[in-house]
Amino acid sequence: MKRFLETIQNIFKIEDLRVRILNTLGFLLIYRLGSYVVLPGVDSEALQIANSGSGGGIAGLLDLFAGGAFSRASIFALGIMPYISASIVVQLLGIAIPYFQKLQKEGESGRRTINQITRFLTIAIVGFQAPGYIASQVPEFTGGGAMVRPDTFFWWFTTVIILITGTMFVMWLGERITEKGIGNGISLIIMIGIIANLPFAFVAEFASRLKDGGLVILLVELVLLLVIIVGTILLVQGTRRVPVQYAKRIVGNKQYGGVRQYLPLKVNAAGVMPIIFAQAIMFIPITLAGFGDSETLGSFAAALSDYTGFWYNFIFALMIIAFTYFYTAVTVNPNQMADEMKKNGGFIPGVKPGKRTAEFLDNVLSRITLPGSIFLALVAILPAFAGIFGVNAQFAQFFGGTSLLIMVGVILDTLQQIESHLLMRHYDGLMKSGRIKGRSSINMAG
Repeated sequence: MKRFLETIQNIFKIEDLRVRILNTLGFLLIYRLGSYVVLPGVDSEALQIANSGSGGGIAGLLDLFAGGAFSRASIFALGIMPYISASIVVQLLGIAIPYFQKLQKEGESGRRTINQITRFLTIAIVGFQAPGYIASQVPEFTGGGAMVRPDTFFWWFTTVIILITGTMFVMWLGERITEKGIGNGISLIIMIGIIANLPFAFVAEFASRLKDGGLVILLVELVLLLVIIVGTILLVQGTRRVPVQYAKRIVGNKQYGGVRQYLPLKVNAAGVMPIIFAQAIMFIPITLAGFGDSETLGSFAAALSDYTGFWYNFIFALMIIAFTYFYTAVTVNPNQMADEMKKNGGFIPGVKPGKRTAEFLDNVLSRITLPGSIFLALVAILPAFAGIFGVNAQFAQFFGGTSLLIMVGVILDTLQQIESHLLMRHYDGLMKSGRIKGRSSINMAG
């Protein structure tokens, strides 16, 4: 406890780190306050009555990511997810289209151009999603006939503009946190929305178990949740060490190399990005549901809007596995690793330098990514199993799933950045032994 207090004191002794932490808290506070500002013309009490029986499904999950702004019809209702969807599209275009590949190689100027394209695409996505959101989540009347919102062209037009502006402002907040705060801003905005719902979820589960006399079951749930958290941390930090032998080199009268080191390859090199990508795509049906009235479209959207259903979880799991391989291929380059080893006089024992080394590293990555991606998918669909076994719908979202993976990944990454600041100023880190190993949860373009 004494060492923990000393570490907190050291954190606030470093002026740059102190300012960054305060900036981060200030920007997150602005976001949380904005999530309670309801769209002009919407009666919040009537909206609550109209949506009283429809808080589950994929809409409930999206509301979790938005920190409740989605169900409150806030100006930040669509949150940061449209920006993430735009980033996914741009990253995919970077693989398929030469123009985007060229931009990626142009350094800072190319990155700025990609950021601008991502922003314009975000505006287009919100412009498409906003009418669907209004139609499906903000009805004109309650069941008793009370008016929830106006139904004029002017109101629709201004509301769509407000929702676009709200998402762009949230995106701007995320960029400012990354630039002037600590941690990845987009990741922290998603995490703070999730954490805001955690106390209410726990209270709801506690009340339900207290009513049924199942406090022992609640204790078992908490123990299982702890085991899942530990497993998730191991997944995020797990590595496969590949031995690298450095040949002896004599420069002048000094000898260099001749030692064996290890190249750590992460079991889950993609972090929680595959889950974010897959989840963003799984939110599309709720947008389509707002536009169509046909039975075919309605049944399709319903099947993919039930997070406890078979088809939702089956498609979700497959997409996570596919995106894990995709994002690993984007972020880890075996050819570059092999070239750097060769330049530094290193080689993997039993493997020829150059092309053979790159092939060996690619094979190792493929093998260790498979179990990592499967475990990631299993953790992501755990809330469905928790719901089947009677866990409260709110609490089930934290029983594994996207919420838990994002929280663990973002917290580890933020703590790693704080520890780096401490170690650079010759203070003790956050851990007694070893360093915190994390990965930026969401490393979007911008």
